[in-house]
Amino acid sequence: MALFTKTKGPAKEEWAQEQNQNLMKLIKRVHSVVENADIEKHRQSQDHFGALLGNGRDMEIMNVDVEGMHCEWIRVNRAHMKKYVILYCHGGGYSTGSCIYARTLTTKLAASTSMDVFCYDYRLAPEHPYPAAPEDAMRAWNYLMLLGYGARDVILAGDSAGGNLALSLVLKLKEEGRILPRGMVLLSPWTDLTASGKSHESRAEVDPVLDEGYLKEMTENYAAGQDYRDPFLSPLFADLTGLPPTYIQVGNNEILLSDSTKLHKKLIRANVSVKLDVYEGMWHVFQMSPFKTAYEAMDKCAEFIYDICR
Repeated sequence: MALFTKTKGPAKEEWAQEQNQNLMKLIKRVHSVVENADIEKHRQSQDHFGALLGNGRDMEIMNVDVEGMHCEWIRVNRAHMKKYVILYCHGGGYSTGSCIYARTLTTKLAASTSMDVFCYDYRLAPEHPYPAAPEDAMRAWNYLMLLGYGARDVILAGDSAGGNLALSLVLKLKEEGRILPRGMVLLSPWTDLTASGKSHESRAEVDPVLDEGYLKEMTENYAAGQDYRDPFLSPLFADLTGLPPTYIQVGNNEILLSDSTKLHKKLIRANVSVKLDVYEGMWHVFQMSPFKTAYEAMDKCAEFIYDICR
């Protein structure tokens, strides 16, 4: 380690860039192992990945059935805060992903916040296109209300398509005149199904996880024939006034970077309390990875949640 600290100036920058490029290549190889043209095999690979990296002795995972929808509670096996709950919407382009896959994130979130996390398996496209997922999100929300949680006791969180779903749920609650959650945590949220952001081009060569072909397929699976500018499909185009405090994390090396930066600007214009952290050299939902930066990012999520729960 001492050898690294002696590297200064341009040489240090060059070394850091080389290390980052090597990391991007590694992430691309790992992602290619999970990804599969056969959507069912893709889903199974994700579950194997989540089961491998998302379980720990200090975690308790309890399965729950909510009107035929599989859900799970993720809790730490120690004294922890029970007044608040985190409702987690998993990612996967609306076509893949599950509670099991999301354990790479939900277990970290439960550990860093010492709060219970509730995750649910919403119906997936193309078998169940829009509006199946938002309907299931509302079902999960209503279940928590029936358990006795107040809306202000819930922090809504999600990654990628799950970030889209979290925003869609809040917009629906707002439309219905219901009380909104205490806050939102969005990890690399997919906010614009029209793919209008500049990063779709500027980050195309460096993103090790996503590409335009994949996004197009996911969009068509989920919302073929729909108006992609519909705010419930692309929350970036919604009226965001009145939304709860929001924290956004995104990697600098992902094509969805603009989805976060544009959302951040629009929330500011809507006078919503919002914070954005752009992680240099990081990729789409890097928080899944079992390394230091991912855990530090989750600690930042916990800081935000503690702040709004004071």
